Amino acid sequence: QVQLVESGGGLVQPGGSLRLSCAASGSILSMYGLGWYRQAPGKQRELVAGTTSSGTTKYVDSVKGRFTISRDNAKNTMYLQMNSLKPEDTAVYYCNAKIRHLVSRREYDYWGQGTQVTVSS
Repeated sequence: QVQLVESGGGLVQPGGSLRLSCAASGSILSMYGLGWYRQAPGKQRELVAGTTSSGTTKYVDSVKGRFTISRDNAKNTMYLQMNSLKPEDTAVYYCNAKIRHLVSRREYDYWGQGTQVTVSS
């Protein structure tokens, strides 16, 4: 069974850093269309950062220069390094990926379970 498992959230003071991880497990042929989303209370889920298999990255304007998305293909894991955190970064963060199954070769869209990030003094 393929799934995405997130870790790394928590409480941090303004200006601090956190690194989120999202590990894929199961019989995976490939992962692509990776992205990190967040949803704050009372707000819609938004794309924070995304990366393609060619390495192209994109970020929402509010995190440019502070957040970095990356991946480790050997570990089927994606990361979100978050620096200079602000209170407005507080949200539940979700990872998302399209995964092609090893046996069936079929592609499915997967979401992590979500991890809370709270930026507060």
